[in-house]
Amino acid sequence: MSEASQASGPDFESGVPEAELSDGAALVGHVGQEAVLLARRGEEVFAIGATCTHYGGPLGEGLLVEDTVRCPWHHACFSLRTGEALAAPALTPTSCWRVERRDGRIFVKEKIEPAKKRVVTQPVADASAHMVVVGGGAAGFAAAEMLRREGHLGKLTLISADDAPPYDRPNLSKDYLAGSAPEDWIPLRPSEFYAEQGIELRLGATVTAIDPAAHRLTVGAETLSYAKLLLATGAEPVRLKTPGADLPHVRTLRSLADCRAIIALAKPGARAVVIGASFIGLEAAAALRRRDVAVHVVAPEARPMERVLGPAMGDFIRTLHEGQGVAFHLGRTVAEIDARRVRLDDGASIDADFVLVGIGVRPRLSLAEKAGLAVDGGVLVNEYLETSAPDIFAAGDIARWPDPYSGERLRIEHWVVAERQGQIAARNMLGRRERYAAPPFFWTQQYDASIDYVGHAASWDAIEQDGDPGAYNVALRFRKGGRTLAVATIFRSEASLAAERAMEQGRSP
Repeated sequence: MSEASQASGPDFESGVPEAELSDGAALVGHVGQEAVLLARRGEEVFAIGATCTHYGGPLGEGLLVEDTVRCPWHHACFSLRTGEALAAPALTPTSCWRVERRDGRIFVKEKIEPAKKRVVTQPVADASAHMVVVGGGAAGFAAAEMLRREGHLGKLTLISADDAPPYDRPNLSKDYLAGSAPEDWIPLRPSEFYAEQGIELRLGATVTAIDPAAHRLTVGAETLSYAKLLLATGAEPVRLKTPGADLPHVRTLRSLADCRAIIALAKPGARAVVIGASFIGLEAAAALRRRDVAVHVVAPEARPMERVLGPAMGDFIRTLHEGQGVAFHLGRTVAEIDARRVRLDDGASIDADFVLVGIGVRPRLSLAEKAGLAVDGGVLVNEYLETSAPDIFAAGDIARWPDPYSGERLRIEHWVVAERQGQIAARNMLGRRERYAAPPFFWTQQYDASIDYVGHAASWDAIEQDGDPGAYNVALRFRKGGRTLAVATIFRSEASLAAERAMEQGRSP
């Protein structure tokens, strides 16, 4: 989460020479005790907070693109003019200051107060203005928040099958599971946010049917009418079918309730078997080691993450985990689970106090299928995230959209992708007609290594490697047919941001 920025560098209240800030450049200093980013575009100079409001990334190390700056950590985008968080994963604006230029110097003056957020106490009851969002995950929350931010004044209902208000799911397999993230990091917004913004939040509720022709949906015994509908039903964990997989100490990690149940089992000295070397499985393994839990990872592949990140990164990830005491059983599957141990297909047995299954997820498509929407490995949407039914949009893990860079239809199960699709879908529900063209991006944090990945490469002809993963300094370019389809980096934020920008422009990084 964002941390208090530290005052360092030049004092912008006292001014800096204009010659120190060339066109397209940025400078980090301070106003009082607040860190400030000063940026120049042509003859315009802007001053905003220097710290990303997502996890506290240093915007001074980010990338300036026109009148925006992108965070080097997780690629959030902020307006230099207003400080607004334009693109996820940041949802909260950063501060903004007035700039004055005189006598060859640049001065940062008083803080510009953002426009007051509209507080809705009596939502409009007109059914024709009723926006409904189904799904309280990344895409659903981002859409609801953006609908209000973009000025929707009508009724807005957010329906979630989860019992908890929308929360920061990536943290569940990272800092929160490790015990280093406090509870107040987890909710995406405080509980009062929904009432203040006039968002009717229905928790523990399931939509059972949609009638696209009548613009109605069924929630329990109730029928709701909608003007526009967003489906963001997400994905659910793939369940293990091995004998013993239904025992109470065999867990999956998808929800906040799942995470809390695992934390209750993860006592120091406990023994855990993680089935699957997925991102979730490996992040969880790293988090459990922070709790002094003994961890064994069982997976059928020869290298962890090789299918996504290639052999060099796979070897690095294995070495990274083994250095922290994780034992791997690769090329193996689970034959049986009992109350105290896991038996593998080769007859080996591993003692286990609990088992965490991380073998992937599948999109929740049944609601869309029953409604008659076009589905093919996901809910088919166009570049505006519209489904085959009028006034119904889809975003997040269920959406399969036309990616302009690869020329293929993609369905991606990443948090930032879901949030950004939710934001674009919200604007299009309001008639903005904005194409979704953002390259996919995700990050994984395992111990002190953070791997960023831009683009999508289901397969490749070659991997170009610059640097050494073991030195925590590498860029891998996954190439096919003469183009770079994806770029994976460790602590090379500039290369990651540049790759994202190139793909946006249709250029091969």
